[in-house]
Amino acid sequence: MNADTPPSAHLAAPGTEKPRRFRPKLRYELIGCGLHGHEILGTDAAALRPEDELFARQSGGLRWYRCMRCDSWVALTPPDHPTRKYPPSRNEITLPLRGKPLRDRYVLRVIAVERMVHFLVLGGLAAVVLLFAGNRDMLNQDFTAILKDLQGGLGGPVASSNHGIVHDLRSLFAVSITSLYLVGVAIAGYALLEGVEAVGLWLGRRWAEYLTFVATIVFVPYEIYELTKSVTALKLVALVLNLAVAVYLLLAKRLFGLRGGGKAERAQYDADVGWTAIERATPKAPSEPLS
Repeated sequence: MNADTPPSAHLAAPGTEKPRRFRPKLRYELIGCGLHGHEILGTDAAALRPEDELFARQSGGLRWYRCMRCDSWVALTPPDHPTRKYPPSRNEITLPLRGKPLRDRYVLRVIAVERMVHFLVLGGLAAVVLLFAGNRDMLNQDFTAILKDLQGGLGGPVASSNHGIVHDLRSLFAVSITSLYLVGVAIAGYALLEGVEAVGLWLGRRWAEYLTFVATIVFVPYEIYELTKSVTALKLVALVLNLAVAVYLLLAKRLFGLRGGGKAERAQYDADVGWTAIERATPKAPSEPLS
């Protein structure tokens, strides 16, 4: 569904239209129903009204309930012990996402999971740095004692090495406590930023899309600089993923006024989600009872 579809045009249910291209097209409505089950209404109602035809019909002793997400029709027997006289009215119903808004929810949540992984890793690293800064003197004493034991057993080469882990640990203990605390706080701040992005994207907040785009694009020059020093698969994958996230947010989510901006985004939402979209995708009721 899209904003350019005429209101009177009937749209095929997800998964029923013929593909127009060779590559397969994901049907996010079907994925959603596969994960969470169908969204059907009126299963607890004693009777149906004419206006309920959009989502529930009765024929041949059965009731046909329409999934409000994927447009599948499910046949069930009427309830033996209904809890209400009629199905809920439209203003009582919260319709599930469909079309591109549903696709965007899944994509944003994948990005949110990636940001949450960053939050956990960076949060753990910040905790290690801050704990090290708070106990550096004691750890330095233990390190020196272990190094002396190794020196006595190996004749000195370990203690005098200018390379490897021993040299790196010596350099780490030489860093001032103030600098360690600053580094720890900086890492913790970045972890918090990633956590805020993750929560905002998971909830589908517009501000989180802007925050994620800015936070992602700011580090792209640094990632490119790192590649000029040495090329590794991890650096390449990180750069490609961040560029993909930035391009998706910029174009698909129409940030900063691109492709119509927030107004076009809202029009797309209204075209794919809501009762108007449901009506466009509703087949006419059969003139004869279903057999």
